[in-house]
Amino acid sequence: MKTITAKELKNRTGDALKTIARGEKIMVTFRGKPFAVLSPASEESTLKGKQLRPFTEAWRDIEGTLRKTKSVFPGWQEATAWARKRK
Repeated sequence: MKTITAKELKNRTGDALKTIARGEKIMVTFRGKPFAVLSPASEESTLKGKQLRPFTEAWRDIEGTLRKTKSVFPGWQEATAWARKRK
């Protein structure tokens, strides 16, 4: 398995993708420690052949979850103001 640093990956992404396309795996290190392993996608790891839930069903679940949670902010204006101050 080939090893590259995060900086090398940033600067040489094309070369890394070519290596992966040949079927090899790449270990990415960050600050000298293993961070991730890049490998070719397999048929099992992709959505190919899997069915997604219908939109209406998924949206119903999202709305149900939102109803169960309580916002920290009284309204969207306060949330927006808070988010803009964080930067």
